Amino acid sequence: MAKHLDLEEQEQLDEIKHFWKQHGNLITWALIAVLGAFAAWNGYQYWQRSQAAQAAVMYDEVERAVQSGDTTRIDRTLADMKERFASTAYAQQAGLLTAKAYYDKGNAEAARTTLAWVAEKSGDPGYQAVARLRLAGILLEQKSYDPALQQLAGTFPKAFEGLAADRRGDILMVQGKKAEARAEYEKAWKALDERAEYRRMVEVKLNSLGVDPTAGQVQLATTENAEANK
Repeated sequence: MAKHLDLEEQEQLDEIKHFWKQHGNLITWALIAVLGAFAAWNGYQYWQRSQAAQAAVMYDEVERAVQSGDTTRIDRTLADMKERFASTAYAQQAGLLTAKAYYDKGNAEAARTTLAWVAEKSGDPGYQAVARLRLAGILLEQKSYDPALQQLAGTFPKAFEGLAADRRGDILMVQGKKAEARAEYEKAWKALDERAEYRRMVEVKLNSLGVDPTAGQVQLATTENAEANK
């Protein structure tokens, strides 16, 4: 009986050896690939956390540089952040912050360059939209109307559509294109939340062009009330 079991075990062992001889390398490489991918994923997650933590520290340094008003220090800290942490959200926030600091100090060109960098490099549609809107505003002040409109071309996140239309209206107005400006202001008024204070400013612009955007709503409400009272 023992010999019979020994023979069966030997046959099974031989089958395993044969199977491993045929497929062993493939299984080994597959396991290495799986374990390597798992290790790489963990390593990437750790790298991301490390990058975010370091970027947060660097952003604090940018904030302090802006608060100090030292333009040399602002230039240096922002350059360091661009070089080391350009892909992080903190870098985009730092770009918007320093662009405002440059603008407040009268350095519109540095503000333009920084905003253009955020608009081009940011992976966040919100940061891109803010940068494009601010950049268009600076270009408008500099009477660079076509480049300003180019910044406002294309799509914007829904929350920014009204602001983009309003800015396009401003540019068209100074170019003397009142009909086109009115159309953009009307888009802005419709897109902005009715509770937003900025919507009132757009309404004033429309009023100056002889347009009352609320007239349609008043007429609709009057009609609805008349129907309800029948």
